[in-house]
Amino acid sequence: MKKYFIRLRTWHSYLALGILLIIAAIGLRYYLLRNSPNVQVEGAATYLYIPTGATMEQVLDSLRKLKALKVESRFIKAAESKKYASSIRPGRYKLTDGMTNTALLNKLIRGLQDPVRLTLSGNIRSNERLAFLMSRYVEADSAIIAFTLNDPTVASEYGFTPATIMGMFIPNTYEVYWNTAPEALLKRMKREYDNFWTGKRKNKAETLGLSLQEVTVLAAIVYEEILKNDEMPRIAGVYMNRLKKKMTLDADPTLKFAAGDFTLRRILNRHKLIDSPYNTYKYTGLPPGPICVPSAAAIDAVLNYEQHDYLYFCAKPDLSGYHDFAKTLAQHNQNARNYHQMLNRNRIYR
Repeated sequence: MKKYFIRLRTWHSYLALGILLIIAAIGLRYYLLRNSPNVQVEGAATYLYIPTGATMEQVLDSLRKLKALKVESRFIKAAESKKYASSIRPGRYKLTDGMTNTALLNKLIRGLQDPVRLTLSGNIRSNERLAFLMSRYVEADSAIIAFTLNDPTVASEYGFTPATIMGMFIPNTYEVYWNTAPEALLKRMKREYDNFWTGKRKNKAETLGLSLQEVTVLAAIVYEEILKNDEMPRIAGVYMNRLKKKMTLDADPTLKFAAGDFTLRRILNRHKLIDSPYNTYKYTGLPPGPICVPSAAAIDAVLNYEQHDYLYFCAKPDLSGYHDFAKTLAQHNQNARNYHQMLNRNRIYR
């Protein structure tokens, strides 16, 4: 009988040990499932993009394309245990080599996405071009962004029209989230615009007798005229002088805008006949909207324009990028002849 109880206790001990080993194995498997490194990426930063309305299968497909998971089945089981399929959040998420399933899923479930750096600068001469550039940084398609920019109702909410809304965008680099909707993006740009237009800048615009939008329209012309930033205040001064005298601005960039061709090197008489409110050879005053998104420096150049008596300017024939300035039409015509002779010598006819 005694030997029987000893054998029974021994059997119970083995059973208990076996249960403990099973529990330990389950615990280890659970630990490995959640906490062992399961993300592998190499070289430059790798980002997982999850579109709005994505399914679990779409997330997995994106991870497969990136070849980011060492053992996909472990990630799937960890995701199931956290019910990730019911809490998928869109966005752009940076993947770090050696991330665990827990770390990755916590990031995705909480929507802890990594912002993009949206850079706006130069060569933005239409709402469509602006939309295209922004679509490179955010989820929304360029056509949808362009539609929003060209919507009169949307533009009016911010105090603009489709013709002037480009002026709401101040060139800079901004951090935004990839899944930011077009109208939310506009709200962000309006905040940046309001921050840019400090009390000091507003007072200077008022002193000039120009609205903020008019300053931007003139700054866009100045920006398109120059190759050398240090000339901007002087060129702005020429245009201010012409505005005060109610002369036509005769700004070549506005004709290029009206013609839809910024590659033009020569403005010909036929271009001056274009019937467009942007033809500043034909109509006095400022055009109805900016011909580009001007730099902050161009806006400040208008606000702090150089005071002088020049009414004309023409590109120097030495191709230095600088201009010859003139107070009289006779002197300007001579400067223009010098420049046109250079164009002819170099066979530049358009």
